[in-house]
Amino acid sequence: MTGDSPAAGPVPAAAAAAKNVLVVISPHVGGRSGGAGLATLFPKGARVTVVESADEDPAALREAHVVLTGLAPVTARHLASAPELELIQCASHGFDYVDLEAARARNIPVCTIGSSGAEKQNVAEQTFALMLALAKQLIPAHTALVDADWALPRLQRSITELSGKTLGVIGLGHIGREVARRAVAFDMTVLYAGPRSVGPETEARLGGARHVGLDELLRASDYVTLHTPLNDTTRHLLDARRLALLRPSAFVVNTARGALIDQDALADALESGALAGAGIDVFDPEPPTPALRLLKAPNVVLSPHVAGVTRETLVRIALAAVQNVTGFLAGEPARDVVS
Repeated sequence: MTGDSPAAGPVPAAAAAAKNVLVVISPHVGGRSGGAGLATLFPKGARVTVVESADEDPAALREAHVVLTGLAPVTARHLASAPELELIQCASHGFDYVDLEAARARNIPVCTIGSSGAEKQNVAEQTFALMLALAKQLIPAHTALVDADWALPRLQRSITELSGKTLGVIGLGHIGREVARRAVAFDMTVLYAGPRSVGPETEARLGGARHVGLDELLRASDYVTLHTPLNDTTRHLLDARRLALLRPSAFVVNTARGALIDQDALADALESGALAGAGIDVFDPEPPTPALRLLKAPNVVLSPHVAGVTRETLVRIALAAVQNVTGFLAGEPARDVVS
């Protein structure tokens, strides 16, 4: 566990005991079994109902004081059906699956687990796993050997190093900084884009990271990795125009949210050779449909949204979410409020 992560064990908060908590965990990230484990962390006496969709138990939704959601949609219709609702807690850094406008209209806070850092270690590791797999051509090398094809003469022309390359980080928050910190260890130059500079002290700690505009970052980077929230302003942040700014030798890695990239435009770039490759852990929608062109695009490494789901990470996520809920119900200020 990281130093800023909660310690293991149930979260004591007697004030939470008389409240109704609806735990909604989407099937593709654990569903009922994952929700059942999370429910055990609440204090005895708390009335916890576990479902896989907010539509599954209308009575529980109607009586819920808290909805704790793990990538399961919480829509305006759900909010209208929950007159007792006081808090929506996302068991993730992201919050794009909650209707923030509808929650704001009801003065219901929506929280994430951002400051806990629960996911940052593994998302950063998965980002580098994808980058290294692309640089070293691990997937085609493995596939060729399985097919009795000694592919070294063919692959050696495209195998590269991370050392000496420029990494462009889109979003230098908790996770982005972990990625940048690892990039320094690989002797990479770090550029980052975002609404504001993180300041000279943090930039110095990250090997002299430099704040630049997004278009400049795309033109200058050998690898681009996304770590920004999904909202109306970031949806399809990397569209056809911006993808065209990348060098043909560049790679794109996405471990944040699938809709940050126009998936068809990315497939076009890969199929045409305008982009060297992509490492993708997140999709729009999830799970992806068989029609998704990225599944068959050249030079891709794909994983099924595993960047935040190690055994260790899941414990940290659950504890951070439950601690915030029980603290709020005990009268403490809610943490990581995004709306």
